[in-house]
Amino acid sequence: MGEKRDKIPGPKALRVINTMKKHAYDSTFMYSLVISHGHNCIIEDIDGNKYLDFTSNIGACPLGYSHPDIIETLAQYSSNGTYKIAGQDFYCQEHADLAEDISKILPSGFKTFFINSGAEAVENAIKIAYRKKGPLPGISCIGAFHGRTLGALSFTASRPVHKYNFPEFPSKRIKFCTRDDDPEIDAIEDLLKENKIAFIMTEIIQGEGGYNVASKKFVSNLRKFATRYGVPLILDEVQSGIGHTGKWWAFEHYNIRPDIMTSAKALQIGATAFDKKYEPATRSALSSTWGGGNRIDMAVGSKVIQVIKRDKLLENATKMGNMLRKGLSEMIGKKGIVDVRGLGLMIGVEFDTAHHRDKKLSDLFKHGLLTLGAGQKSMRIIPPLIITKEQIHQGLDIMHQVLMRN
Repeated sequence: MGEKRDKIPGPKALRVINTMKKHAYDSTFMYSLVISHGHNCIIEDIDGNKYLDFTSNIGACPLGYSHPDIIETLAQYSSNGTYKIAGQDFYCQEHADLAEDISKILPSGFKTFFINSGAEAVENAIKIAYRKKGPLPGISCIGAFHGRTLGALSFTASRPVHKYNFPEFPSKRIKFCTRDDDPEIDAIEDLLKENKIAFIMTEIIQGEGGYNVASKKFVSNLRKFATRYGVPLILDEVQSGIGHTGKWWAFEHYNIRPDIMTSAKALQIGATAFDKKYEPATRSALSSTWGGGNRIDMAVGSKVIQVIKRDKLLENATKMGNMLRKGLSEMIGKKGIVDVRGLGLMIGVEFDTAHHRDKKLSDLFKHGLLTLGAGQKSMRIIPPLIITKEQIHQGLDIMHQVLMRN
Protein backbone atom coordinates (compact mmCIF):
# COMPACT_ATOMS: atom_id res chain seq x y z
CA MET A 1 0.00 0.00 0.00
CA GLY A 2 1.19 3.47 -0.86
CA GLU A 3 2.55 2.57 -4.29
CA LYS A 4 0.32 3.54 -7.21
CA ARG A 5 -1.59 0.73 -8.91
CA ASP A 6 -1.90 1.35 -12.65
CA LYS A 7 -4.03 -1.71 -13.41
CA ILE A 8 -7.12 -0.96 -11.35
CA PRO A 9 -9.59 -2.54 -11.79
CA GLY A 10 -7.95 -5.90 -12.34
CA PRO A 11 -9.37 -8.48 -14.77
CA LYS A 12 -11.53 -10.33 -12.21
CA ALA A 13 -12.93 -7.09 -10.81
CA LEU A 14 -13.65 -5.79 -14.29
CA ARG A 15 -15.77 -8.85 -15.09
CA VAL A 16 -17.88 -8.32 -11.94
CA ILE A 17 -18.29 -4.60 -12.64
CA ASN A 18 -19.34 -5.21 -16.24
CA THR A 19 -21.88 -7.83 -15.12
CA MET A 20 -23.30 -5.40 -12.57
CA LYS A 21 -23.62 -2.62 -15.12
CA LYS A 22 -25.40 -4.97 -17.51
CA HIS A 23 -27.90 -6.47 -15.06
CA ALA A 24 -28.25 -4.06 -12.11
CA TYR A 25 -28.89 -0.38 -11.50
CA ASP A 26 -25.54 1.41 -11.32
CA SER A 27 -26.42 3.39 -8.22
CA THR A 28 -23.80 5.05 -6.01
CA PHE A 29 -20.75 2.84 -6.54
CA MET A 30 -17.73 4.95 -5.66
CA TYR A 31 -14.74 2.89 -6.77
CA SER A 32 -13.92 0.03 -9.10
CA LEU A 33 -13.33 -2.07 -5.98
CA VAL A 34 -14.72 -5.62 -5.86
CA ILE A 35 -14.24 -6.82 -2.30
CA SER A 36 -13.11 -10.38 -1.68
CA HIS A 37 -12.25 -10.46 2.01
CA GLY A 38 -10.58 -8.47 4.76
CA HIS A 39 -8.55 -8.69 7.94
CA ASN A 40 -8.22 -6.08 10.68
CA CYS A 41 -8.39 -2.71 8.83
CA ILE A 42 -7.33 -4.14 5.46
CA ILE A 43 -9.67 -5.00 2.58
CA GLU A 44 -8.50 -7.22 -0.29
CA ASP A 45 -10.15 -7.26 -3.70
CA ILE A 46 -10.66 -10.30 -5.91
CA ASP A 47 -7.47 -9.55 -7.85
CA GLY A 48 -5.37 -9.53 -4.67
CA ASN A 49 -4.97 -5.77 -4.26
CA LYS A 50 -4.95 -4.63 -0.62
CA TYR A 51 -6.37 -1.39 0.78
CA LEU A 52 -6.14 0.31 4.14
CA ASP A 53 -9.76 1.05 5.01
CA PHE A 54 -10.53 4.53 6.33
CA THR A 55 -14.28 4.05 5.71
CA SER A 56 -15.32 0.99 7.78
CA ASN A 57 -18.08 0.73 5.16
CA ILE A 58 -19.54 4.05 6.34
CA GLY A 59 -19.24 2.93 9.94
CA ALA A 60 -20.93 -0.46 9.49
CA CYS A 61 -17.75 -2.41 10.31
CA PRO A 62 -16.59 -0.89 13.62
CA LEU A 63 -14.43 -3.92 14.45
CA GLY A 64 -12.85 -4.08 11.01
CA TYR A 65 -12.75 -7.42 9.23
CA SER A 66 -12.37 -11.03 10.38
CA HIS A 67 -12.39 -9.97 14.01
CA PRO A 68 -11.99 -13.21 16.01
CA ASP A 69 -15.00 -12.53 18.24
CA ILE A 70 -17.21 -11.88 15.24
CA ILE A 71 -15.90 -14.93 13.39
CA GLU A 72 -16.65 -17.05 16.46
CA THR A 73 -20.18 -15.62 16.66
CA LEU A 74 -20.82 -16.31 12.97
CA ALA A 75 -19.54 -19.87 13.35
CA GLN A 76 -22.19 -20.59 15.97
CA TYR A 77 -24.86 -20.08 13.30
CA SER A 78 -23.25 -22.14 10.54
CA SER A 79 -25.60 -25.06 11.18
CA ASN A 80 -28.64 -23.14 12.46
CA GLY A 81 -31.26 -23.13 9.71
CA THR A 82 -33.57 -20.75 11.59
CA TYR A 83 -31.30 -17.73 11.32
CA LYS A 84 -34.05 -15.67 9.63
CA ILE A 85 -37.33 -15.26 11.48
CA ALA A 86 -40.34 -12.95 11.28
CA GLY A 87 -38.84 -10.74 13.92
CA GLN A 88 -42.02 -9.00 15.07
CA ASP A 89 -44.13 -12.18 15.11
CA PHE A 90 -41.85 -14.55 17.03
CA TYR A 91 -39.39 -14.14 19.89
CA CYS A 92 -35.75 -15.26 19.98
CA GLN A 93 -32.91 -15.04 22.49
CA GLU A 94 -30.79 -12.84 20.24
CA HIS A 95 -33.50 -10.17 20.12
CA ALA A 96 -33.75 -10.11 23.92
CA ASP A 97 -29.95 -10.05 24.30
CA LEU A 98 -29.47 -7.12 21.95
CA ALA A 99 -32.34 -5.18 23.55
CA GLU A 100 -30.70 -5.68 26.95
CA ASP A 101 -27.19 -4.85 25.70
CA ILE A 102 -28.20 -1.64 23.96
CA SER A 103 -30.29 -0.53 26.93
CA LYS A 104 -27.08 -0.34 28.96
CA ILE A 105 -25.66 2.33 26.66
CA LEU A 106 -28.88 4.26 25.98
CA PRO A 107 -30.22 7.06 28.20
CA SER A 108 -32.07 5.74 31.23
CA GLY A 109 -35.73 5.01 30.70
CA PHE A 110 -35.38 4.23 26.99
CA LYS A 111 -36.85 1.29 25.09
CA THR A 112 -35.94 0.06 21.61
CA PHE A 113 -37.68 -1.13 18.44
CA PHE A 114 -35.50 -3.07 16.00
CA ILE A 115 -35.92 -2.88 12.25
CA ASN A 116 -33.84 -3.55 9.15
CA SER A 117 -32.01 -0.35 8.30
CA GLY A 118 -31.16 3.21 9.23
CA ALA A 119 -33.83 4.67 6.96
CA GLU A 120 -36.44 2.44 8.61
CA ALA A 121 -35.17 3.55 12.01
CA VAL A 122 -35.83 7.14 10.97
CA GLU A 123 -39.26 6.23 9.56
CA ASN A 124 -40.27 4.74 12.90
CA ALA A 125 -38.86 7.67 14.84
CA ILE A 126 -41.10 9.91 12.74
CA LYS A 127 -44.08 7.59 13.34
CA ILE A 128 -43.56 7.71 17.10
CA ALA A 129 -43.51 11.51 17.01
CA TYR A 130 -46.61 11.68 14.81
CA ARG A 131 -48.47 9.33 17.18
CA LYS A 132 -47.83 11.79 19.99
CA LYS A 133 -48.25 15.09 18.17
CA GLY A 134 -50.33 14.34 15.07
CA PRO A 135 -49.52 14.78 11.35
CA LEU A 136 -47.90 18.20 11.67
CA PRO A 137 -44.79 19.50 9.90
CA GLY A 138 -41.42 18.34 11.17
CA ILE A 139 -38.28 20.44 11.37
CA SER A 140 -34.96 19.27 9.95
CA CYS A 141 -31.69 20.91 8.93
CA ILE A 142 -30.27 22.16 5.67
CA GLY A 143 -27.64 19.63 4.61
CA ALA A 144 -29.30 16.80 6.54
CA PHE A 145 -29.36 13.20 5.39
CA HIS A 146 -31.82 10.83 7.08
CA GLY A 147 -32.33 8.09 4.49
CA ARG A 148 -33.86 7.29 1.10
CA THR A 149 -37.34 6.04 2.04
CA LEU A 150 -39.95 8.69 1.30
CA GLY A 151 -40.59 9.74 4.89
CA ALA A 152 -36.92 9.99 5.78
CA LEU A 153 -36.24 11.61 2.43
CA SER A 154 -38.75 14.34 3.19
CA PHE A 155 -36.47 15.55 5.96
CA THR A 156 -33.27 15.04 3.98
CA ALA A 157 -31.82 18.17 2.41
CA SER A 158 -28.42 17.12 1.13
CA ARG A 159 -28.44 16.83 -2.68
CA PRO A 160 -31.21 17.48 -5.24
CA VAL A 161 -30.66 14.09 -6.91
CA HIS A 162 -31.97 12.39 -3.76
CA LYS A 163 -35.40 14.02 -4.01
CA TYR A 164 -36.22 14.99 -7.60
CA ASN A 165 -39.88 14.26 -8.49
CA PHE A 166 -40.58 12.44 -5.21
CA PRO A 167 -43.47 13.47 -2.94
CA GLU A 168 -42.67 14.87 0.50
CA PHE A 169 -44.18 15.12 3.95
CA PRO A 170 -44.64 18.69 5.23
CA SER A 171 -41.37 20.00 6.61
CA LYS A 172 -39.55 23.13 7.64
CA ARG A 173 -35.79 23.75 7.52
CA ILE A 174 -33.31 25.45 9.77
CA LYS A 175 -29.62 26.03 9.25
CA PHE A 176 -27.31 23.42 10.78
CA CYS A 177 -25.13 25.77 12.82
CA THR A 178 -21.50 24.81 13.38
CA ARG A 179 -20.55 28.02 15.23
CA ASP A 180 -22.03 29.39 18.43
CA ASP A 181 -21.96 32.90 16.94
CA ASP A 182 -23.96 31.95 13.84
CA PRO A 183 -26.63 34.64 13.30
CA GLU A 184 -29.25 31.88 12.74
CA ILE A 185 -28.47 30.04 15.98
CA ASP A 186 -31.88 30.99 17.47
CA ALA A 187 -33.99 30.31 14.37
CA ILE A 188 -35.56 27.26 16.00
CA GLU A 189 -37.33 29.41 18.59
CA ASP A 190 -39.00 31.57 15.97
CA LEU A 191 -40.28 28.50 14.09
CA LEU A 192 -41.70 26.94 17.23
CA LYS A 193 -43.36 30.21 18.25
CA GLU A 194 -45.15 30.55 14.93
CA ASN A 195 -46.00 26.95 13.99
CA LYS A 196 -47.44 23.74 15.38
CA ILE A 197 -44.67 21.18 14.94
CA ALA A 198 -44.55 17.37 15.25
CA PHE A 199 -40.83 17.02 15.93
CA ILE A 200 -37.34 18.43 15.47
CA MET A 201 -34.84 16.05 13.85
CA THR A 202 -31.12 16.52 13.39
CA GLU A 203 -27.79 14.77 13.22
CA ILE A 204 -25.03 15.83 15.61
CA ILE A 205 -22.44 15.30 12.88
CA GLN A 206 -23.93 15.57 9.42
CA GLY A 207 -22.85 12.44 7.56
CA GLU A 208 -23.76 12.74 3.91
CA GLY A 209 -23.87 16.51 4.41
CA GLY A 210 -20.09 16.75 4.83
CA TYR A 211 -19.14 15.71 8.39
CA ASN A 212 -20.18 19.09 9.72
CA VAL A 213 -20.11 19.18 13.53
CA ALA A 214 -22.95 20.96 15.32
CA SER A 215 -22.05 23.80 17.66
CA LYS A 216 -22.66 23.36 21.38
CA LYS A 217 -25.11 26.26 21.52
CA PHE A 218 -27.05 25.00 18.49
CA VAL A 219 -27.66 21.61 20.08
CA SER A 220 -28.39 23.18 23.46
CA ASN A 221 -30.96 25.46 21.83
CA LEU A 222 -32.68 22.56 20.09
CA ARG A 223 -33.00 20.73 23.39
CA LYS A 224 -34.11 23.81 25.34
CA PHE A 225 -36.78 24.96 22.92
CA ALA A 226 -38.02 21.44 22.14
CA THR A 227 -38.67 21.04 25.86
CA ARG A 228 -40.22 24.49 26.21
CA TYR A 229 -42.68 23.93 23.36
CA GLY A 230 -43.38 20.27 24.08
CA VAL A 231 -41.92 19.01 20.79
CA PRO A 232 -39.93 15.73 20.69
CA LEU A 233 -36.28 16.02 19.72
CA ILE A 234 -35.15 13.19 17.39
CA LEU A 235 -31.40 12.65 17.07
CA ASP A 236 -30.20 10.63 14.08
CA GLU A 237 -27.21 8.55 15.20
CA VAL A 238 -27.31 6.06 12.32
CA GLN A 239 -23.77 6.91 11.22
CA SER A 240 -22.29 8.51 14.33
CA GLY A 241 -23.57 6.06 16.94
CA ILE A 242 -21.89 3.09 18.66
CA GLY A 243 -18.51 4.62 19.31
CA HIS A 244 -17.21 6.41 16.24
CA THR A 245 -16.94 9.78 18.00
CA GLY A 246 -15.20 8.34 21.07
CA LYS A 247 -18.50 8.02 22.94
CA TRP A 248 -21.33 5.57 22.37
CA TRP A 249 -23.45 8.39 20.93
CA ALA A 250 -22.39 11.73 19.49
CA PHE A 251 -24.97 13.59 21.60
CA GLU A 252 -23.04 12.58 24.74
CA HIS A 253 -20.43 15.19 23.81
CA TYR A 254 -23.17 17.82 24.35
CA ASN A 255 -24.56 16.79 27.75
CA ILE A 256 -28.12 16.47 26.50
CA ARG A 257 -30.45 13.56 25.82
CA PRO A 258 -32.93 13.10 22.98
CA ASP A 259 -36.56 12.07 23.24
CA ILE A 260 -36.23 9.68 20.30
CA MET A 261 -33.11 8.49 18.48
CA THR A 262 -32.01 6.22 15.68
CA SER A 263 -29.15 3.78 15.24
CA ALA A 264 -27.99 1.30 12.58
CA LYS A 265 -24.72 0.63 10.68
CA ALA A 266 -22.36 -0.31 13.56
CA LEU A 267 -25.27 -2.02 15.33
CA GLN A 268 -25.74 -4.29 12.26
CA ILE A 269 -29.52 -3.71 12.24
CA GLY A 270 -31.72 -0.64 12.52
CA ALA A 271 -33.01 0.58 15.86
CA THR A 272 -35.40 3.29 16.97
CA ALA A 273 -34.94 4.08 20.65
CA PHE A 274 -37.27 6.31 22.63
CA ASP A 275 -38.09 7.60 26.08
CA LYS A 276 -40.80 5.36 27.52
CA LYS A 277 -43.22 8.28 27.63
CA TYR A 278 -43.26 8.16 23.80
CA GLU A 279 -44.04 4.45 23.59
CA PRO A 280 -47.16 3.97 21.42
CA ALA A 281 -50.10 2.90 23.55
CA THR A 282 -51.43 0.55 20.86
CA ARG A 283 -49.77 -2.77 20.11
CA SER A 284 -48.72 -3.15 16.44
CA ALA A 285 -48.57 0.61 15.94
CA LEU A 286 -44.97 -0.20 15.01
CA SER A 287 -44.14 -3.37 13.13
CA SER A 288 -41.96 -4.76 10.37
CA THR A 289 -42.16 -8.18 8.75
CA TRP A 290 -38.46 -8.93 9.09
CA GLY A 291 -37.66 -6.18 11.59
CA GLY A 292 -34.66 -7.26 13.62
CA GLY A 293 -35.41 -10.74 12.34
CA ASN A 294 -31.94 -11.84 11.31
CA ARG A 295 -30.64 -13.68 14.37
CA ILE A 296 -27.07 -13.54 13.05
CA ASP A 297 -27.07 -9.74 12.73
CA MET A 298 -28.60 -9.33 16.17
CA ALA A 299 -25.99 -11.64 17.70
CA VAL A 300 -23.19 -9.74 15.95
CA GLY A 301 -24.68 -6.44 17.14
CA SER A 302 -24.52 -7.63 20.74
CA LYS A 303 -20.97 -8.81 20.26
CA VAL A 304 -19.94 -5.43 18.81
CA ILE A 305 -21.18 -3.67 21.95
CA GLN A 306 -19.46 -6.20 24.21
CA VAL A 307 -16.10 -5.99 22.40
CA ILE A 308 -16.13 -2.18 22.36
CA LYS A 309 -16.60 -2.25 26.14
CA ARG A 310 -14.09 -5.00 26.82
CA ASP A 311 -11.33 -3.64 24.60
CA LYS A 312 -11.87 0.01 25.57
CA LEU A 313 -12.40 0.99 21.95
CA LEU A 314 -14.12 4.27 22.83
CA GLU A 315 -10.83 5.40 24.34
CA ASN A 316 -8.97 4.14 21.28
CA ALA A 317 -11.32 6.08 18.97
CA THR A 318 -10.56 9.25 20.92
CA LYS A 319 -6.77 8.75 20.94
CA MET A 320 -6.48 7.63 17.32
CA GLY A 321 -8.92 10.30 16.19
CA ASN A 322 -6.90 13.06 17.87
CA MET A 323 -3.73 11.72 16.24
CA LEU A 324 -5.35 11.52 12.82
CA ARG A 325 -6.96 14.94 13.07
CA LYS A 326 -3.68 16.52 14.17
CA GLY A 327 -1.84 15.01 11.20
CA LEU A 328 -4.52 16.15 8.77
CA SER A 329 -4.74 19.64 10.29
CA GLU A 330 -1.12 20.22 9.32
CA MET A 331 -2.30 20.24 5.69
CA ILE A 332 -4.89 23.02 6.11
CA GLY A 333 -4.15 25.89 3.77
CA LYS A 334 -2.08 23.71 1.46
CA LYS A 335 -2.97 22.22 -1.92
CA GLY A 336 -6.65 23.15 -1.73
CA ILE A 337 -7.39 21.78 1.76
CA VAL A 338 -9.43 24.41 3.60
CA ASP A 339 -10.65 22.67 6.77
CA VAL A 340 -10.39 19.56 8.95
CA ARG A 341 -13.12 18.86 11.50
CA GLY A 342 -14.69 16.03 13.45
CA LEU A 343 -15.06 14.12 16.69
CA GLY A 344 -13.11 10.95 17.47
CA LEU A 345 -12.74 8.84 14.34
CA MET A 346 -15.37 10.78 12.36
CA ILE A 347 -13.31 13.33 10.45
CA GLY A 348 -14.15 15.54 7.50
CA VAL A 349 -11.58 17.13 5.20
CA GLU A 350 -12.90 20.09 3.21
CA PHE A 351 -11.43 20.93 -0.23
CA ASP A 352 -11.66 24.09 -2.24
CA THR A 353 -13.61 22.44 -5.09
CA ALA A 354 -15.58 19.26 -5.70
CA HIS A 355 -13.37 18.46 -8.69
CA HIS A 356 -10.24 18.67 -6.54
CA ARG A 357 -11.83 16.48 -3.86
CA ASP A 358 -12.93 13.84 -6.36
CA LYS A 359 -9.48 13.71 -7.95
CA LYS A 360 -7.83 13.15 -4.57
CA LEU A 361 -10.34 10.43 -3.60
CA SER A 362 -9.45 8.58 -6.78
CA ASP A 363 -5.70 9.06 -6.27
CA LEU A 364 -5.88 7.80 -2.68
CA PHE A 365 -7.73 4.71 -3.88
CA LYS A 366 -5.06 4.03 -6.50
CA HIS A 367 -2.45 4.29 -3.71
CA GLY A 368 -4.25 1.80 -1.48
CA LEU A 369 -6.24 4.01 0.90
CA LEU A 370 -10.04 3.96 1.00
CA THR A 371 -11.88 7.20 1.83
CA LEU A 372 -15.27 8.53 0.75
CA GLY A 373 -16.80 11.77 -0.38
CA ALA A 374 -19.40 13.69 1.62
CA GLY A 375 -21.25 16.95 1.14
CA GLN A 376 -20.38 19.17 -1.81
CA LYS A 377 -16.58 19.02 -1.56
CA SER A 378 -15.61 17.11 1.58
CA MET A 379 -13.84 13.84 2.21
CA ARG A 380 -15.13 11.64 5.02
CA ILE A 381 -12.78 9.52 7.11
CA ILE A 382 -14.25 6.96 9.53
CA PRO A 383 -11.81 4.09 10.18
CA PRO A 384 -12.70 1.01 12.26
CA LEU A 385 -12.49 1.53 16.01
CA ILE A 386 -9.71 -1.05 16.26
CA ILE A 387 -7.28 1.00 14.16
CA THR A 388 -3.75 1.20 15.52
CA LYS A 389 -1.19 3.97 15.81
CA GLU A 390 0.87 2.32 13.06
CA GLN A 391 -2.12 2.25 10.70
CA ILE A 392 -2.93 5.88 11.44
CA HIS A 393 0.63 6.83 10.49
CA GLN A 394 0.50 4.62 7.41
CA GLY A 395 -2.71 6.33 6.29
CA LEU A 396 -1.29 9.78 7.01
CA ASP A 397 1.84 8.94 5.00
CA ILE A 398 -0.31 8.01 2.00
CA MET A 399 -2.42 11.12 2.42
CA HIS A 400 0.61 13.40 2.63
CA GLN A 401 2.05 11.70 -0.45
CA VAL A 402 -1.16 12.11 -2.46
CA LEU A 403 -2.76 15.28 -1.10
CA MET A 404 0.36 17.42 -0.98
CA ARG A 405 1.19 17.08 -4.64
CA ASN A 406 -0.41 18.95 -7.53
